[in-house]
Amino acid sequence: MTPILTDLAGLALRVFPAAVFWQSGRTKVDGLSIKDSTWFLFEHEYALPVIPSDWAAVAATLAEHLLPVLLILGLMTRLSALALLAMTATIQIFVYPSAWITHGLWAAAFLALIAHGPGRWSLDHVLQTRRVPA
Repeated sequence: MTPILTDLAGLALRVFPAAVFWQSGRTKVDGLSIKDSTWFLFEHEYALPVIPSDWAAVAATLAEHLLPVLLILGLMTRLSALALLAMTATIQIFVYPSAWITHGLWAAAFLALIAHGPGRWSLDHVLQTRRVPA
């Protein structure tokens, strides 16, 4: 594959799943406050068996705002992709098990980023190339 296609693929693998999670995060807040509807959803529809609903609401809302930004910038890409992969698995297993096709597409993008990294069009690459060899 040509370097430009590899770079474009890395960018697409970061941007498109990040946009999904960012948009989801934006629906959970009003300004800097978590919406009442978000608290309700995490208590009733998104209820997880181990994590209290109020903790899950805060954690998911923060993650859906922070991790997509890191992915788009290509900063801490593998870690961000791993965290979003864990969120995707949680959603698949506990919340919407019938949405496996959508979750599978997200997971495929995250697995590719974990395996291959973000590509040259990323802050991770810039920071890596600026390191002084030991």
